[in-house]
Formats: sequence, C-alpha cells, structure tokens
Amino acid sequence: MGSAGSGLGSVGSVLLGRAARAVTKLRGGGGSAFPGLVVEKVDPKFLARTLHRLPRGVIVVSGTNGKTTTTKMVVELLQGQGLKVFTNSSGSNFTRGVVASILGEVRLDGRLDADIAVLELDEAHAVHFVKAVQPHHSLLLNVMRDQLDRFGEIDTTAGLLRTIAEHTQQGVVLNREDPRVRSIAHSLRDQQVDYFGLSEALRSHFPSDDDFRSGPSAAADHPSADVVLEALTEGGGRFTLDGESVTTALTVNGAYNTFNAAAALAVVRQTLGETVDSAALIDSLAKVSPAFGRGESLTVQGRSLDLVLVKNPSGFRLGLSSFAPAGVATMIAINDNYADGRDMSWLWDVEFASLAEERVRMISGVRAYDMALRLKYDGVDFDAVEPDLRTALETFLADNPDQPARIFCTYTAMLALRKLLGAYTEVEAF
Repeated sequence: MGSAGSGLGSVGSVLLGRAARAVTKLRGGGGSAFPGLVVEKVDPKFLARTLHRLPRGVIVVSGTNGKTTTTKMVVELLQGQGLKVFTNSSGSNFTRGVVASILGEVRLDGRLDADIAVLELDEAHAVHFVKAVQPHHSLLLNVMRDQLDRFGEIDTTAGLLRTIAEHTQQGVVLNREDPRVRSIAHSLRDQQVDYFGLSEALRSHFPSDDDFRSGPSAAADHPSADVVLEALTEGGGRFTLDGESVTTALTVNGAYNTFNAAAALAVVRQTLGETVDSAALIDSLAKVSPAFGRGESLTVQGRSLDLVLVKNPSGFRLGLSSFAPAGVATMIAINDNYADGRDMSWLWDVEFASLAEERVRMISGVRAYDMALRLKYDGVDFDAVEPDLRTALETFLADNPDQPARIFCTYTAMLALRKLLGAYTEVEAF
C-alpha cells in the first residue's frame, strides 16, 4: 500500500527499516533506535500512518518517574480485557524508538495486528509525537527534579506535559497529588479529565517536588479522583475505584509501584468506559510482573537480590521507605552518565538515616565517593567503596553470602549490574 508524501510507501519503509536493523545487529549493536531513525528520515509520515489505523487509537504515558512500570501495567490490564496491544517494549521512549518497535511487528502493508497502542514517551520527545499522532488518551504521572541538565527547570517539564494533554483527543488522566500536573486541567477544554490520587493518610508518604519544601497541600484543594490508593497493605494495596474499595496483592515491589497501579487503573477505566470488566481488571493487576530493572527480585547464589532504581530525591526516599533494611545487605551504585543525569546534588535531599543500623556494605559507581560522603553526613557506616561495578558486585556477593541483598542504583548502573548478574542467574533480556 502506498501513501501520499512517502516516496517509498509502507512496503518500502518496512523493508528498509528491517534491513537497517539487521545491519546494526551484524555490527554488534542492539539496533533498538537506529532503524527508526532511518525510517523517520526517508518516510516522515510512517509513524502517524501506521498508528492512525489502530481501531482504538493510542494511549501515551509520560512524566518524570514511573513511565516504564506504569506502561507495562496498562498494557497487561488491557490485554486482560481481551484487547491486542502494541507497545514500545524495547524501552526506547523517543519517537525513533517507537518506530523501531513498530518495525519489529508491522506487516509489510503497514498494518499492526493490534487494537490499541500504549506508548511510554520521554516528556520532550512526546511533544513532537503528539503533534504528529494525536493520542486518544494520555496519562501524565508527575513532575520531579530529574535530569534537569536535559530538560531545564521543572516548570519547563510541566509545560511539556501540558502540551501532550492539549493534543490529546478524548481523555486525559492526571496525578491529583502533583500540583503542576493537577493544574494542567485548567488548560483543557473538550477532553474528559480524570484523576488518580492518594488518601489523606498516604500523602506525606509520596511527596511531590514542591512537598519537599512546603509540605503536602490541603485535601480541600484536590478534585475527586476516579481511583484512589487508600492504603498500603502487605504485598499490595487497597484502592477505591469509583467509590468501591478493592484490596489486591501485587507482584511488583515498592510503594511507588503501588501508586503507579492506581494510575494504570485510572487510564484503563477511562479508555474502556462502561465496557470495563472490573473483576478482570483487578485480577490482571495482581499478576503484572516488574518492568525491566524496576523493582526486580532475582535469586542469586541461593539468596534474593532486589534491584531498586533511583533517579531523584522522591524516588530514592520512596525506595528506602518501601523496603525494610533489617537483615538485608545493602549496596548503592551511583553513576552520572547522560541517561542518569549529570547533576547528582539531589542526593543531599535524601535522608539515609534508616540505613544506619544495618550499615551499607558496598558503595560503587562513577560517583561512589560522593555517595560515601553523603552517607557520612547522615551517620551511616559502610564497609567498602569500589567505583568499578564488576569488582564491587563480586566483593558484595562474596562478603555477604547468607543474607538477602538489595542494590539501590541509578539507571546506567542498573544496566551494567543486570549484565553482570547474568553470570550468576537468569536475567530477563532487555
């Protein structure tokens, strides 16, 4: 099938993209984004043309924290409702990464075997995406001080999310507890607006960036929410869905992922409307496995090892409060590569006193000594500092053979550690 504005047409674009992917893999690359870049250059309308054919359109998930886990939840909840779902599971949340993911599944005629697409998109790149492909629904999670050397001040990031919402055709789901996200509703006219939120008792447990300085805003300022996380339970949470209380266990770890579950429930409920099967929705939620590198629990040398991704003060604080330190050997790995954000000064906004009783067994990564200094100021002892991740992991595992283990790590440190852990146990391929 040809198309206006494309010299190649769908068949040519798909073949060219697949050829680029094959060449990239032969040269030793992962090939996740380059084929998408090639197709974007030669056929700029390929993305819009392909996604516009989906009968239920596109859901965009964006925000500073939680995109990957929440996207995976939304995908599996929709699949539990009997829908075929396309998603950018390669983990590349730029537009060229979406194109590359499409190339792996699209037929030669340019059609995807899917009812709906759920796409995790980086805030800045989502702005370009939504101008080309207006999503039917968008889910906007939060605005945190994260990678400011890439996106500038948090008001700039909030503006990017506002643009996403304004280009959404049908419905927008907003985080009621984040004042910058909540205020996006004032810019919207025709879209349905729904919220996910927290009970009053939990607000102090999930601070927004502003809350670090002024404390949680009053409940009177908040609109009603379609889905509310009422309480954290042992291994799960209690949610209120449209006034009905539901308690469920979750396979994903961490309080922050329980709040992500509320976000996923809200956008699926908005997307499906009255046709949603609520019982199947909760059943699917309980079965969602952790996303790549987000709260994964591995078995290494006969003991459990949790990987906890940390990117900013809120995420690290929630990670520390979500997992009891007692009886666990803890390692911290901090890198400052581009994907982590270069500015690590946010570590001084995190309180580490909860680690003092058990101490930290190993500190590693490019910024290991910065992390060690930070722990000293909070009175937290540590056994060793080793910037090299391979040596650090080997020592950490050898010196703590009989205890469950936990590693708090930034993004690129997590990637490297997962690769190294592949020598010890089966690790899901990325």
